[in-house]
Amino acid sequence: MKIAPLQFITANHPELTHSQQAIRAYRAGCKWVQLRMKEATEREIEQEIEKILPIAKEHNAVLLLNDNTQLALTMKTDGVHLGKMDMPPAEARKLLGYNKIIGGTANTLDDIIHLKQQGVDYIGLGPFRFTTTKKNLSPTLGIAGYQAIFDQLKQLKINIPVVAIGGITINDITPILDTGAFGIAMAGAIIQDNQLEVNIKSIVKKL
Repeated sequence: MKIAPLQFITANHPELTHSQQAIRAYRAGCKWVQLRMKEATEREIEQEIEKILPIAKEHNAVLLLNDNTQLALTMKTDGVHLGKMDMPPAEARKLLGYNKIIGGTANTLDDIIHLKQQGVDYIGLGPFRFTTTKKNLSPTLGIAGYQAIFDQLKQLKINIPVVAIGGITINDITPILDTGAFGIAMAGAIIQDNQLEVNIKSIVKKL
């Protein structure tokens, strides 16, 4: 499955459920959604996946589950995104097989090298800046941090899709892509003001 340059990550919202966010994102032209429900029960996550999956299929789009490899397997999502404290990607690959997408979170060049050795399909590198949608943040990277890492990846001839993540706004997209990032993963900037469609269309134009 082709990695998408725009990855929308669902987040807790006072008015919108995670499934409502995902469905609206697909209908606005986003081809890749990561369902991220940190404090939810497994049953609550299952119920949201059941609502989202048919719409994802209808739009020939991807649905990844954050963290939970076993549930991704059971619910037949397109794959899983794993944080630093989650199941090792190589172990997830044994469970999911090679037809599923596995992504991993990185903060440093060493993280990227390790994840590539573990066989991930893409990497989420960040955070770009401070974000309230994630707890226990790693050190922020900023443009200079991304530039340094992408320059090193080029020198080492390491080729894997790396998407920037963490507190990114629409105005950050072009400068971030100029550092060598493959794409952008966003949560808050897409759901802010309950303007998903407008925001996604603005972002897609920049990618």
